[in-house]
Amino acid sequence: MNIRTYTASDESSLFALLSSEGDEWKDYLTDDGATKFKRTLERSLTFVAYEGETLCGYSRSVVDGEFHIYVCDLLVHKQSRGKGIGKQLMECIYEDYPEHTVFVLSDVDDYYQKLGYEKEGTCSR
Repeated sequence: MNIRTYTASDESSLFALLSSEGDEWKDYLTDDGATKFKRTLERSLTFVAYEGETLCGYSRSVVDGEFHIYVCDLLVHKQSRGKGIGKQLMECIYEDYPEHTVFVLSDVDDYYQKLGYEKEGTCSR
């Protein structure tokens, strides 16, 4: 598993991952949405996870100055779930920003609670 910061060279693999998920990520895949998403990626804290040459997951967060980080997106390919990739992507945030409070913007509470987040979306650490 190789997790690193997103670069523009990951763009086609990331869009392929989003496309593989069906309608859940469709807002990022329209012509207008893709243009906006590419600009957003340039300004976000984004990590990508690769198994070999295959992009299998990513996270995108917004850093709010010196205090907070808001996790906007976390996606692991269906075939790669259950391997701890989502947790590793979240840990990258803490490694790079240990003093920040992390908020998760998601409606998948059960998953984030397994990772140690409180239901209201703040980190319990």
